[in-house]
Amino acid sequence: MHGLRCAAFCAILLCPTPLLATTVFRCEDTNGHITFTLQGCPSAQDQHLQDAYNPTPGDGKPVPLAKMAKSSRAKSQERTRGVVVVVGEQQDGCGNRITGSARRDAVIKQRILSGMTRADVESALGTPDKVSSQNGQTRYHYRDLRGNTRQVSFDEAGCVKGKR
Repeated sequence: MHGLRCAAFCAILLCPTPLLATTVFRCEDTNGHITFTLQGCPSAQDQHLQDAYNPTPGDGKPVPLAKMAKSSRAKSQERTRGVVVVVGEQQDGCGNRITGSARRDAVIKQRILSGMTRADVESALGTPDKVSSQNGQTRYHYRDLRGNTRQVSFDEAGCVKGKR
């Protein structure tokens, strides 16, 4: 009898749950800010019913939880007209001679590339054992546990100098 109850309980746990879908309220205020709620919208906001379907992960094609109405898309396009978008990149102070992915790869592999900054070198190799400076050029000195030494030279701008 006890084994039968255990088997029934295990069978209940292994049964797939039904897909859950619900209806929520889509509230839009006068500024165009949209909120979704189960309790309803304040009286000063427009209220629309919205079907929400949340499929289980890996269940096939991704399904959006909410579909935007065409009128709100047109409103957002009207708001963005005349807006200037500036696209640029961050300057590292060394003329951006190496890309971000090459920099990350070099730091992970503890390699030093021409054009890396002092911060990049310290990220890769740690704090130097000794710092020397001569004629405006800085040199980091590193010594490992086996007695091997390594020097990294920087130019006046604080960038790793290339090999000559």
